[in-house]
Formats: sequence, C-alpha cells, structure tokens
Amino acid sequence: MKLLKFRTGRDVPEGYEAGHRDVPVVGHASNFYSECCFHEMLSLERRRTERTGRPICLMLFDVEKLFRSGGERSPYGIIPALASSIRDIDICGWYRYERQIGVVFTALDEGGLQSSLDSIHKKIRENLLQALTPEMMATIRITCHIFPEELDVKKPEDFINSRFYPETGKEETVDLSDVVKRLMDITGSIVGIILFLPFFLGIPLLIKLTSRGPVLFRQERIGQFGRKFTFLKFRSMYVNSDDRIHREYISQLMAGKSYGKEGEGKVFKITNDPRITPLGRFLRKTSLDELPQFFNVLAGQMSLVGPRPPILYEFKDYDVWHRNRLMKRKPGITGLWQVKGRSLTTFDGMVRMDLKYIREWSLWLDIRILLETPLAVLKCRGAY
Repeated sequence: MKLLKFRTGRDVPEGYEAGHRDVPVVGHASNFYSECCFHEMLSLERRRTERTGRPICLMLFDVEKLFRSGGERSPYGIIPALASSIRDIDICGWYRYERQIGVVFTALDEGGLQSSLDSIHKKIRENLLQALTPEMMATIRITCHIFPEELDVKKPEDFINSRFYPETGKEETVDLSDVVKRLMDITGSIVGIILFLPFFLGIPLLIKLTSRGPVLFRQERIGQFGRKFTFLKFRSMYVNSDDRIHREYISQLMAGKSYGKEGEGKVFKITNDPRITPLGRFLRKTSLDELPQFFNVLAGQMSLVGPRPPILYEFKDYDVWHRNRLMKRKPGITGLWQVKGRSLTTFDGMVRMDLKYIREWSLWLDIRILLETPLAVLKCRGAY
C-alpha cells in the first residue's frame, strides 16, 4: 500500500486525510468519514431507526493511546483494516478525531442481533491483528452501543445514550448563547423567588393547615440527556395517594384519548382527580404549585423555558422519537406547550411543540415565551 505524508507527520494510507477533523474523507476502497460527516450520518441513521424501529449498532474504537504510542507500524493501518471488515451499507469514520473511530452497523436483524454482533466483533479483531501488532491492539478499547436500547431503570448513568445524538453537542464547548441562557435562568429564578416570597411563606402555612403531610412534593423526573433529578412542587395531593390514576391517564394520553363529556370539547388532562386537595386544585389552576421549581433552575437541573420533564413511568412508554425532546435543551418551568396548547392538545402534539421549540430556539423566543406565560396562567386555559 502506498503511504502519503500529511502535515501531521504520520504515515497515512493513500486516500485518507489525516490533517483536519472537518474535511470530507474518501478512501481508495471505501468511504472513511471525517468527524463532522460521520456525526451527520450517525444522526441520519438514528432518525431512520426512530421511524422503522430496526436497530443499529455503534461500535467505538478508542484509539487515542494507539495514536500516541507510535511503533513500527503506522496507526493509520487500522482504517483499511476496519474498511475491509464492514458492509457497503455500514458507516465508518472519526467519532472523535484521532481519539475514537466509529462504525455504524445498519439494517440489523433484531431477532439474531447478539449473534450477528459477536460475528462482526470476531471478524474485526482478526482483521485488526493483521494490520497492527499485538502491542498496538492492546491499546485499543472497543465498546458496542445498540439503538434503541432497552430501558434499564436501575443503571446509574443516563437513561438515554447520548452517543447517538452527536448533534446535541454534549461534549462540545458551550457557546455564548447557552451562557446567556444560563445567566437568564439564574437571574430570573432569583427574581422569581424574591417576587413570589409572600407565596413561598403563605402557601406552606395553608398546606399545613388544610391537609396532613409535607409541604413539598418531591418526585424523580427525567431531565436533559436522560438524567434523573428530584423535581420540586408544592404538594397539591393527599399523602400516600395511589398513582394508578395518573399512570392510566398517561397511557390514555399517549394513545390520544381525551377526557370530558360529549359536547364539552376534548381535554387531555384529568379534570376531576380525587387525589387533589381543595387547596391543591387552586394551586394547580393558578400554577402556583410550580414555584419551588425556581430552586431546580438555580441548581442547573432545569431552565426557565424548556420542555416539561417526564416521570419515569411516562418515559418508559415513550416512542423512540419522543426522546428527542430531552436532548438539546434542559426541561423548563414554562415552554411553548404551556403558552400555546397545555391540556388542550395531544401528547404527540406536545412533543412536536417541544421539538419545534428546540429547532427554532433563540434567546428572543425564550423571552417571548416568558412574557406570554403570565397571561396563559391568568386565563387558566387548559389548567386543571
């Protein structure tokens, strides 16, 4: 194989660009994508899986030690070895430039998935051993990630595998607009706590006087990237209430079923929940039960504006495409759904509003939603 010298100073197989992570890369035998192109292709395959349900596999090769170690053979020998191990419909390229190589195996058979992956892994190791020395092979760590993955509520890490969402920029540096949004969150939550201080003092007293139990309702919710956090509200229900009513409601909501009598219009919300206290009905109607979430915002778990954070049993019933609402932005106290649809829209309609907010996000959009929120709360439209 003819070798070329690039500005990195390393021997590189002909047809492979080593100089820049954003330059499209075309191999002499097959495509080997640059980092930005590989991320685009990975995102495209993930979105295709969201529609078809057919699983894909992302195999990552940690090659940072390999490229630092040097040796008698060029570390770039791993590229043609991988290219010869995959099908034409699979995708290979830099997942992280000179740190991780990614291979996306597409159109996998769900029935024999594990046996297929074992066979692929064996073939790849055999080809790599021909291109690299055993010492070089020892520096490479191979990990395998399936999408969509099965939800394991007991695992300590994030519920969503962010490796399949490179467009979210989880591992990239935060840009200026994100910094400004965070400053708005901190400033706005502090102002909100000061502004509503009389309610923070009065509501706990009323809760204690009217029903038995704690002032705050704490619940595990799913935040950005599938991270769990403790969600705060003023308690509006009787203690030890059975959540079966809400679980049934969530199931019917996702199925597009509405509540309410014929002729009253469609309402996608429980309108007469027996678990709610009389004071709780007022708190929910006026959204005053949401005030403690200013502390979630201060802690960085939420934002003033963003999608609402789901409950674990709600998240478990998500379609794969629903997860996109949790990736790009933190969950918020208010959002596009709260000011435009609230309980008068379907679950899929809510998700589409969240995705629209994420696509069109700007600081001005956040400001506009914040300005529209008080009017939406005063109208109580869709609030129960």
